[in-house]
Formats: sequence, C-alpha cells, structure tokens
Amino acid sequence: MTALSFGIAVALGAVATVGAVAVPVAIRSIVVGWGTALAGAAGVVAGAGAMSGGSFSLVLPGLLPLSGVMFTVDALSGLFIAVIGGVSVAAGVYGISYAHNGVQARPVQAALPLFVVAMLLVAAAGSVGTFLMCWELMALTSLLLVLAEHRLRAEVTQAGRWYAVMTHLGFAAVLGGLLVFVAHAPVDSFAALRAAAVSPGVAGVVFGVTLAGFASKAGIVPLHAWLPRAHPEAPSHVSALMSAAMVTLGVYGIVRVGLDLLGGGERWWWLLVLALGAVSAVYGILQAAMSTDLKRLLGQSTTENMGLVLVGVGAAGLFASSGNRVLAGLALAAALLHVINHAAVKTLLFLAAGSVLSATHSRDLDTLGGLRPRMPVTTAAFGLGALAASALPPGTAFVSEWLLLQALIHGLPASGVAAAIAMPVAVAAVALTAGLAVATFVKAFGVGFLAKPRSAAAAHARESPPSMLAAMALAGGACVVLALLPTLVLPAVATATGIALGTGDSAVSGAVTLQLVGVAGALSPLMLALALASGVVVVVGILRFVAVRRARREARLWDCGGGPMSARMEYTATSFAEPLQRVFDDVVQPETDVDVSHHEESRYLVQAVEYRRQVPDRIERRLYEPVLTAVSAWGRIGRRLATGSVHRYLGYGFYTVCAALILLAVTR
Repeated sequence: MTALSFGIAVALGAVATVGAVAVPVAIRSIVVGWGTALAGAAGVVAGAGAMSGGSFSLVLPGLLPLSGVMFTVDALSGLFIAVIGGVSVAAGVYGISYAHNGVQARPVQAALPLFVVAMLLVAAAGSVGTFLMCWELMALTSLLLVLAEHRLRAEVTQAGRWYAVMTHLGFAAVLGGLLVFVAHAPVDSFAALRAAAVSPGVAGVVFGVTLAGFASKAGIVPLHAWLPRAHPEAPSHVSALMSAAMVTLGVYGIVRVGLDLLGGGERWWWLLVLALGAVSAVYGILQAAMSTDLKRLLGQSTTENMGLVLVGVGAAGLFASSGNRVLAGLALAAALLHVINHAAVKTLLFLAAGSVLSATHSRDLDTLGGLRPRMPVTTAAFGLGALAASALPPGTAFVSEWLLLQALIHGLPASGVAAAIAMPVAVAAVALTAGLAVATFVKAFGVGFLAKPRSAAAAHARESPPSMLAAMALAGGACVVLALLPTLVLPAVATATGIALGTGDSAVSGAVTLQLVGVAGALSPLMLALALASGVVVVVGILRFVAVRRARREARLWDCGGGPMSARMEYTATSFAEPLQRVFDDVVQPETDVDVSHHEESRYLVQAVEYRRQVPDRIERRLYEPVLTAVSAWGRIGRRLATGSVHRYLGYGFYTVCAALILLAVTR
C-alpha cells in the first residue's frame, strides 16, 4: 500500500507537469492545482503507511551511472513525506484561483508539481546518488518558482540570485560531506553507510560539512540570508511549500545523517546543533518582531521555528550520546511534532497572507488594517494561524514546545557539565522565543487586520475566491486537530523517533492526556481548551447578564476633545514594535534617519519632516557584505584581464602550461 501510494503520488505530479505544458491557459491552473493536490494526498497516504510499518525499497540500477537509483521509505522518511503531501494538498487547491501576476506562465505552472515530486523523492531517497540528484531537482524547481514574477519587480531577481547562490553552496557542502562518507563504504546506499566503519575524525568532518549544507536549507543562522528574501517574493502558495515543507528537509538531512547513518556521534556535534538552534530561534523571532512586511515576517518566523526544532534535535543527540534514551526520545519527539505543527501553521499563515496580497496588492502592515469586515474568512484564518504560532494554549505550537521544555528541564540533573550549562540556556531561549512570538503575531494580526484601514486598497479589499478559502480551511482544520488531539499523530512520531535513535519505546502515551513515559509530566490539550472555552463563556455570560439588567444608552466615546478616531491615530506595525526595539537595541541596532525640509521663503518654517527607520540584519551586514565586497573587487580585476584580445588569452594559456611544467620538474 505504501509503495503503491507513493508511486501514484509521483505519477500524478508528473502528469500535472506534462498537463501544464500541454493544456491551454484557461484550464492550466485547474489541471496543475488538482494534480498537485491529488499527488499530495497520495503522499499523505504513503507517509502514513510508512509510519504504520509499511516500509518499502525500490532499486532501479539502469537510471543513473555507477550506482543507479534507489528509494527506501521507512517511518522517518514517511513522516516527512506525509508533511510534504499535506502541505501540497492545501497549496494545490489554493493555486487553482491564485492567478497573481506571472503565476499563470507555463514554466511556473509546470514547475509547481515537479517541485512537490522532487521533495517527495528527496525524503524517499535510499542512496547518496539518488539523494543528491533529487536534492538538486528540488533546488532548481524551487528557484524557478521564486523567479515567477521577476519581470515585475527587481526585488524578485535579487531574491532569486541570493537563493540560487545559497542553495547551491549548501548543495556543495552536502555533496562534499557525503562523498567523504561514501569513500569509506563499499557502495553509496544508506544501508551500506550505516554499516561502514568510520573513524571519529572522519565522522566529525562528514557531520560538520553536511550540517552546514542542511542548515542552509533549513534557514538556520547565519546561513539564513536567502530565506527572508525568497519567501516574500515567491507566489504565496509556493512560499507555503517552501516554508512549511522544503525547509523541513534540512532537518531531515541532519537527523538522517547524524543520528541514523552516523549512529549519533560525539557530544560536541549536538551541542553545536543545540547552540545554532537556540541562536536561530531568538534571532529569527527578533527580526520578525521588527518587520513590517507581512510575508517577510512569516519567513523570519520560519527561521525561529526551525531553530526550535534544532534545539530538540540537538538535545536528543546530546541525551543519546550520554545513554539517556528516554529523554532523547522525548526531545526528538518534540522536535518532529514541531515539524508537523509548523507545517500546518505556516501553510495557513502564508495562504492567508497571499489572500491579503491578492486583495490589496500590498504586504506592508503599515498600510493595511480594516480587513475584518471586508475579508472575514481570511481574517479568521490568519487569526487562527496567529494563535497557533504563538505557543499559547490552545495553540498548535503549544504542545510541541511544552514537550521540548519538559525534555530540557528533565535533562538538567541527568546530564554532564556541558549539558548542565547548555540546558538552562536552551530553556531560556525557548521561553524568550515564545514571549516574542506572542508579541509578533499580536502585531501582525492586530495592525494588519483590525481597526481602521490605512490605505484605499485596504478599504476596498474583497474576499478571495472559494478555492483559496477552501485551502485555508484545510490548513486551519489541520491546526485545530493538532492543537486539540496531538495524540493522533504522536504514535507515528514515536515510530519515526525509533528509526532515528534505534529504539522502539514511545516517549509519550495516552489517548486524551499526554503522559510522559519515564519522567513526570502530563498535559491534556483538549481538556485545557475546554476549560479555557468554559471560562470565556462564563465571563461573557456574566457580563451579558449584568448588561441586560441595566438600561442601555448610546454615548460617544471620550476622545480627549480630539474628535473621532482616524487611521492616523492608530498604532502602526513600526510603532507597535518600537518598545521591543528599545529593549533589544544592542542586538538589532536599528538605523534611523530624520529629514527636515524647510520653506524656501524662510528657514524657520518647516515644510515637512520625514522619518525613516530600518532594522537591518546585523549578521548579514557583518558576515556577507565583506565577502560580497571582496568578490566584487575580484570581478573588477577579472575584467581587466579579460580584454577580448585572443593573443592575450593564448598568452595566458602558454604561461600557465609553462608554470605547470616547471612546477612538475621542481617537485619530482
């Protein structure tokens, strides 16, 4: 059943790709959308089957030279296949009506289902050659989708350039690390790599190099520079696929190589992963809290969430290296559950942001507002997503972050000196991230959707077409189920955890109440949600009862004598984030500029005052700008050498051959 479903998913994606090329533009989005959605649904079935024990292997020796093509689906890859499939269902349905700008172009439509197929194949790859081939196909198709609207905005071209360079540098790192690994095995299959005898030094090199490549794909600091650029400029359903599905494959690569193929390795590996995760979580949510671009905010939130996942993965590896399998299973279960939760939440939020963009043609929170009466379904969807992402009960992310905190807190007395220092820092990072996430999404929802409209586009916005609303409903339903009944997916998560750690024990038990196994701790998300709902009903009922007993009369609200409130009197996203900016001023280091214009008749009379504030990415400024400056200088030197003279080029070749011959003569 698993093999059949996976084959159907790949076949449907291939048919949708061919259909995008063959069918006329009038029905192209329908064919591609339904093909992508059905391929995703088959992927969900295949992933669920793999997590239920239905693993399979397929070897096609004639498709690639040397090693052929090999696919092996187990419970770990099945979890990521199911996540990719679920996101693809919502993205495919959404794309039927999402005809924003250049999305209807034939190459873009053809690349969408091919991108989904490539991600499914990456998770199912069973050999290094197959994995690298599918990884590169995923990179190329996603790059084409990012560049969908490059003719309309210069920012799209710049984002595509950043994404192309970063993703291929990451691919080079993954390629180099895995080739070193394959050199110590008879063949390049994952089964052979597990059985290979690798020295600790070689294993450390393999893990360190591949970690850089996989962390780049996951958007982990400091390799995150492409993510807040590419996600805003891609079509919104593509942004959902990239943020909710593609970046998780970076996590898959770290877990597969570090825990499964290399067998866990040394403690410093996982201390490094934990530290990168904690820094990424805090830095990502800080950047999101300062952002006024709605889709850029969501992209930076992805860096935060992938950082939290790596905190769990690092803690799991740390506990496993010290022999504590119970806490290792709990930490990895929390990380993998957060992968699932983040996929549902970020799909919903990006689709809702795309609905806003289609209606207003703006992503700037400072120019939005007033969307609640005009776009009620989109507002409800984004509000649900904001709650789900805020790590507050009964939010979707609350359960996985609670499990992560339980693993970190219980690991304090059971760990060594290094872990005893790292665990409290990780707990503080997770807690700080949760608080900042609440402020970030209160800003995004309150400023962007409530109060009064701040532009004509927001004042005249209209609700999106039914297929876009249906896709948001699917993602919202997944968020609600994961928030109230996470026990439905935790057994499957436990199976995937067992593959990675080599143990079959579940870290969490219970049908309604989550009961931690081996350590003290219990939580019932459903009961907690019912208690909160009951409290709200009681409070509202009391207020209604008191209000009914008193005579009602209408009166104008006190406005300090300033007249009715206007949009200019409301908080903007910039002003809302200003107190947080002051608290973290040394970290974000904002840049402000005040430009005062005077009347020509008199320098004492001010004509206009313009205030500009920018919160740059300090890591990008310190790390990437010097490199880019050096590359630019090298390019200018290269232009001096390349004058177009054939005689000069022949001279270059002659002198190079002579130098090589002299070097060989001296060294031999």
